[in-house]
Amino acid sequence: MLHLHSLFSALTLASPALAASIPRSSSGSAPYSSTTTIWATPHEQYSSSVGVLGCKVNTNRVAYWPESVDCSNICVSVSYQDRQVYLLRVDQSQGAHDMSYDAWNYLVTGYSATKKPVAGGPMEMTAENADMSNCADLIHTKGSKLPLSAANSMNFLFSCLQQESSWVAGNYVLYNIMDAICTVGQDQTCTLDPPNNQPTCPGTLGLPDKLTSDPVWNIQYPSGDKVLAGAPPTVPTGVPVPAPAPSTTNDDESAAWSPRCRDSLLWIPVLSSISVIYTWMLW
Repeated sequence: MLHLHSLFSALTLASPALAASIPRSSSGSAPYSSTTTIWATPHEQYSSSVGVLGCKVNTNRVAYWPESVDCSNICVSVSYQDRQVYLLRVDQSQGAHDMSYDAWNYLVTGYSATKKPVAGGPMEMTAENADMSNCADLIHTKGSKLPLSAANSMNFLFSCLQQESSWVAGNYVLYNIMDAICTVGQDQTCTLDPPNNQPTCPGTLGLPDKLTSDPVWNIQYPSGDKVLAGAPPTVPTGVPVPAPAPSTTNDDESAAWSPRCRDSLLWIPVLSSISVIYTWMLW
């Protein structure tokens, strides 16, 4: 295990140079229609650019690919050596092929990040689109319908509804929850009845109530600790990271020097008088 940690530590240190040599996958409306090589990196905090609710899906099996989220190709298969996982592609990265830390850790080591966490940089893996039936158990809603925020997913949903044959168009459910980590709103389903463009919910749509009934948990990199999403950041000891205190160095120095400066000023008239007397004596 020590050798494995040393290897991943070396990869982490070399990641800037390594990233520069990583080949980019070609983009398209349906990426990974065949097996594609990617350089996968671990991702710690759950997010979704299209408003998929983390409290209704398995956040330990999520892909964060460079391409925009598709209305049909939401399930991807990723393999490394003799291990394979299915991931939900519900967010877009800034260019990397990120995946949930637990999924990355399992592919690399064969263990969950909560059991035997390791650190490391990009790893060469293969990815391809998969049928949504393979990702059904990753979605925790009735009928495995994609859980979307009724307040913040409508642009994505409308774009999919225009593609009538797309998977999302026929397999979505709206919730009156405002954020992807489920901390604000009301945990209730809403309906969208055309031609209305605004969902109808039992309560007020978008009401910013504090929501604690269905939390989202992240697996912290590289400790493997479970951390409540949206909670203050913690250091490895579990103690909340304190905010940096305002610097008082300059004020302290000023306070220490100012009496000396004032005492020095008192000598100026005395020295001036001595100078005048001395000059007079020379005459």
